[in-house]
Amino acid sequence: MNRLARGLYQLPDAPLDANHSLAEAAKRVPRDVVCLVSALAYHELTDQLPRVVWMAIGTSDWMSKQERPALRIVRFTDALLTDDVLTVPIENVPVKVFGVAKTIADCFRHRRKVGSTVALEGLQEALRQRKGSPAEIARHAERGGGATVVRPYLEALTANA
Repeated sequence: MNRLARGLYQLPDAPLDANHSLAEAAKRVPRDVVCLVSALAYHELTDQLPRVVWMAIGTSDWMSKQERPALRIVRFTDALLTDDVLTVPIENVPVKVFGVAKTIADCFRHRRKVGSTVALEGLQEALRQRKGSPAEIARHAERGGGATVVRPYLEALTANA
């Protein structure tokens, strides 16, 4: 048995999924939700390989000190934390991840943390792969308070469609 962290072990010959770090983070902090760049990578909407796992927690939730996997914590209100959450199995671990449209809207809302180019790349890929509709993305942006930022990009990218 390989010890990954306190109370978390793995068989030495266990097959690893590409999203192994998400499963490990979910095992360590099961209430949190994978968000922003990590959610974009999970949904295959970016070429970025995040060095840290981006996790959303509540505004008053306690943040655990962990060394591995490295976490980047973003605080969300309770309403935004429970909106459009998918539970997906990764290596037989239930992992909570935000849906595509919410992830795109959140990336624009937190564009100073993730970078505007990452948010725009995610939006372009979501529309190109038809993983999220412009109306759905706009609705999530409106709920999160980032509609004025997302709207011009949505209009420019869907004008020719």
